[in-house]
Formats: sequence, C-alpha cells, structure tokens
Amino acid sequence: MDYIFFLKGLAIGFAMAIPVGPIGVLCIRKTLTEGRLRGMVIGLGAATADLFYASVAAFGLTLISDTLISQRFWIRLVGGALLLFLGIRIFRALPKDPKIRVDNGGILRSYLTTVFLTLTNPLTIFAFLAVFAALGLDSELRNFSAAVLVVGVFIGSCLWFLLLSSGTILFKNKLDLDGLRWVNKIAGILIIISSLIAFGSLL
Repeated sequence: MDYIFFLKGLAIGFAMAIPVGPIGVLCIRKTLTEGRLRGMVIGLGAATADLFYASVAAFGLTLISDTLISQRFWIRLVGGALLLFLGIRIFRALPKDPKIRVDNGGILRSYLTTVFLTLTNPLTIFAFLAVFAALGLDSELRNFSAAVLVVGVFIGSCLWFLLLSSGTILFKNKLDLDGLRWVNKIAGILIIISSLIAFGSLL
C-alpha cells in the first residue's frame, strides 16, 4: 500500500507548488529569457526545498523545525533582502537576443539561489504539517512510508514546474527584444513586491 503514500505525496507536492509566488515568477522569466532548461532549474531548486520541509514534517524532526521557526525573523529578513536584490537586478537587466544560444554556465548558482530563497519561508513546515494532518497522514507514517511520501512531494513539485515552464515556452518564440525587456521589468516589479511583503510580515 506504500504506493498510496506516493500518490498522496505527488498530489500534495503538485498542489503546494501551484500558487505562483516569486519562485514561479522566476521560473517564468528564466524560461522566457533563457529557455526551458533554466526554468526547470528554478523548479528543481524549489522542489528540493519542498523536499526538505516535507521531510522535516513527515519524519517529525522537531529540533530542526523548532530552530527554523525560532529564527524565522532573521531567515525572512535575509530572504526578503535577497528577493529585493534579485528584483532590482532583473528589472534593470538587458534582455538577450533569443536567437543567440544561452551559455549554460551558472546553472548551479541558479539552483542553489532558488533552494535558499524557498527555504527562507520556514512557515512552509506548518503548511505541510497541516496538510498531512488533514489527510490523516500524521498518525500513519512510518519511516519507509514517510520516505515514499516525501519523494512523491518532490516529484509532484517538479511536475508542476515542468508544466509551468513547458506552457511558458510556447510564448518564447513570439517575443522580440522589446517584449523580453518588458518580461524583465514586470518580473522585477513582482519580485520586489514579494520582498516588500516579506519585510511587511516581520512587523
């Protein structure tokens, strides 16, 4: 019956990834300006962070969760500052000609940055705990079942970003340099707004 836990994890990971926040905006922007691979790298980074938080919730790692929650002010402050920096940088970025092949350098940096950004919202642990409890998973989980569940969460999150980047790529060839310039500005503004919301949550 462990495949049931995998399917539940798949659905949870997919559903938790759907709300398009700053990471979703980054995925769309990277896909439009640099191609599907870059967009999927963003999605993989977000899914990795979801895997970590789902693991903390599923395995009951209270020491880690308590530490993250107790330090949420500083974690969110750093995350908000990084979002603000990225938003300004993206807003001011000059678009690359879509006909010019994008160098694959910096993929690891994009991945690690996304993992860090996603981890700066430690309250995600509560979201996973709430969902697990609502589905009655908190009382059913054993070590192997928990592992199967969190793998499902990871794959479900990856699946959403695959669909998001695949859907976005349909518009890539329709954008000229002026269109890409607007993509950068809109994405930058949305990410700056997300940073201000993160700062506002600290008050």
